[in-house]
Order: sequence, then structure tokens, then C-alpha cells
Amino acid sequence: MNKENSYDFIVIGSGAAGMMSAITAARAGKSVLLLEKLPKLGAKLKATGGGKCNLTNTLETDIFMSHFGKNGRFMTTALQALNQQDLRDFFSDIGVQSHSPDGFRVFPITHNANTILTALEKEMKSLGVTIMIDSSVDTIYHDSSITGVGVKEIVYTAPNVVIATGGLGYPSLGAEGDGYALASALGHKTTALFPAMTPLKTQEKWGANCRADTIADVHIRVDLPKAKKLQANGDLIFTKEGIRGPVVLDFAREITPLLEKHGKVPLLLNLTKNKNEEEIRQHFKKEATSYPEASIMIHAKQLLPESVAKELCHLCDIDPNHTYASLSGILRDKLIKILAWTPLTVSGHDGFKMAMITRGGISLKEINPKTMQSKLLKGLYFCGEVMDLDGPCGGYNLQWSFASGFLAGHLGDF
Repeated sequence: MNKENSYDFIVIGSGAAGMMSAITAARAGKSVLLLEKLPKLGAKLKATGGGKCNLTNTLETDIFMSHFGKNGRFMTTALQALNQQDLRDFFSDIGVQSHSPDGFRVFPITHNANTILTALEKEMKSLGVTIMIDSSVDTIYHDSSITGVGVKEIVYTAPNVVIATGGLGYPSLGAEGDGYALASALGHKTTALFPAMTPLKTQEKWGANCRADTIADVHIRVDLPKAKKLQANGDLIFTKEGIRGPVVLDFAREITPLLEKHGKVPLLLNLTKNKNEEEIRQHFKKEATSYPEASIMIHAKQLLPESVAKELCHLCDIDPNHTYASLSGILRDKLIKILAWTPLTVSGHDGFKMAMITRGGISLKEINPKTMQSKLLKGLYFCGEVMDLDGPCGGYNLQWSFASGFLAGHLGDF
């Protein structure tokens, strides 16, 4: 055996989860090898949050986990090991101060992901972690337990290996799904994979005329018989081809599987801060009584941006310069209905090209949540996005990556 190629712990992938697991194991006195297939470390981490790196958020742990849906409780031990404040303390200890300008999202005070990446790399080097770039793992070796990995016909031995390769989002940053292939070769199942946290394309094109405005507090629900319970709230932005913004990015994880199944997904959007039809009707009556000569547009743009109001009037075959009193009852009802629930049809997306996160991954049924170790093969660990667990925008996914990496790096000794 070549002792120079022998380690206690091998980490595949240099994202948030991988680097945290490497640091944790090295701090415990383990010899660690980190393998990254790209020429540089942390490519996706560097792009996180538009480069500002939203590390975590300030929610209590139970509420935080609830935002991950039915699988959220899987994170319990990892978040007990490294909660939001622990993560901030960790970064403070390696020279990165953080803050929460809005009381919810937590950023490095530089608002620069390079600050995080540089600090993690410096800490790994100071702990003696061996870092190899341009090193794609071809094989994970095992008999009754893990024995090592193969890289370009060179074997690196270790009794412990962690797969921290991330998902399929942003292939331009190296995402190719290699972690799923490695896990599959070892007997692990991968759930269906879908783009998440991605803009959506719509069949209707009128939204392209409304790109100048961010619409706050939009309520979206799916208008399909067996999916009417799927709804979301948040800020929305119209684009040349469809919709984006926080509410869309968060809701996309529910839409993309439906698109694959149905081809198109009808939505209903309330763009008037959750006003119902009767409240909208009373608004127009009151305004028309107080200002009878004012146009419909004057009244409507008190409820939503002028560009959107104009398009919705056109959809109802209404001249926005006419007065409310001049409209027939049928046209009034039509306008009020479309203001309360604006129909849009999602017709597509850009696949994983623009997806920040992947929905799906290595089945959680085959991973021990108390250690992140495989239930199928001793010495095999998982952490981060490669597993079947994803959350919304707002620091959720990075916190999970760091916490799961921290737990995996303890190699079952936590």
C-alpha cells in the first residue's frame, strides 16, 4: 500500500457540505483528502445568492425544518449538531463576521461569497487537508465496507468516503450528477430529479410588457383538480418569457414535476395583495363615487402596477381610459374576476441550466440521519444537496449543507 495515497477520510466535492465535512474531520485529527473535479474550489458556493452568499437565516429550528416539507425532520440531528447560531460562530472563529440586515437572512458582512470561500480554503490548508483539483472520481472501492476511490487510474485508500457532489443545478458550474452515479454503483437509489429554484416560462406573453415592476405579496395556486392545495406567497417579477422572483423560485419545485406529467400547468395569481372579488368591487365603487370622471386605470393602479393593470384591462377587452361607470355589468364582473385571480399557464423552463437547486436525490431511507452514513455500506457518507432534501430561498439550503457536512465529518462519533 502506498502510504502517501492513504487517508482516514476522503471527500468528493468542494461545495459548502464537502468543505465543512473536511474541516470537521481534520479538526478531529483525521487525515483528509478533498477531491474536486473542477480547476477551482467552491464554484457553486461562489455563485450562491447572486454572489452575496445568504448563509442561513434566523428561524427557530422546528420552523426551519418545516420549510423542507415532509422530509424536514430528517435534519434534526444535523441541526442539533450545527444550528444557525453555531454556523455563525464557526465562521466568526475563522475570521468571517456575519449579520442579518433584514432580521431574517444572514450574510457575511462583506456580502461577498468570496469571503466565505477564502476562509474555508484557508482553514482547510491550516488543518493539513490535502486538496486536489481537476480530480474526478471514477470509482468508489469497497468490499464489506469502503476501502477507497479511484481517480485517473490512481487509487486513494480510506475507510471513510463522503459524497458531497451536489445536484444537477447550474451545469456550467460543474454539476453533472456524478454523485448519483457513484451512489447507484454502490446500491443506493436516487429519487426522480427535477429542477427547483428556477424561473418558469408561460404560454401567455403579455407579462413581457410588465417587466419593470416587482409585484409584492402575490398569492399563487395551481389550478389542477388534484393539486389545488399547492399554493405559495411572495414577490413576483414578470420576464420576457414568463415569471420569476422569490415566490416563483420557491414554488418551482412543485411545478416542474407537474409539468413533466401534464405538459402544461395552469396557475391562478392574486396580484392585488390577497383582495377578494368583493373587496375589489367595493374599491371600484368607492373610487368611482368619489372620482366619477377618473379612468379605470386610475382606480386599478391603486391595486397593482400600472403596466399590469393595463394588460389585464386589455385581456378583458376594456379600454383602460374609460370610466368605471361606462362599463357594462358583464365587463365589470370580468375585470374584477381577473384582478382577483389572474390566469397564467406554465409551459416550460430552462431545465437544470438555470436551476439553483435540485428536487430529489439519494433516497433518505438509505441514510442514517444521526450520522449521514449509508445504511447499506459502512464508511460511506452523504451530505448536502446530493440527498433528497431541498428547501426554499433564504439560506435554508446552505445551512443544511453546512450542518450535514459537519455531521458527516464526525464519522459517526457525534
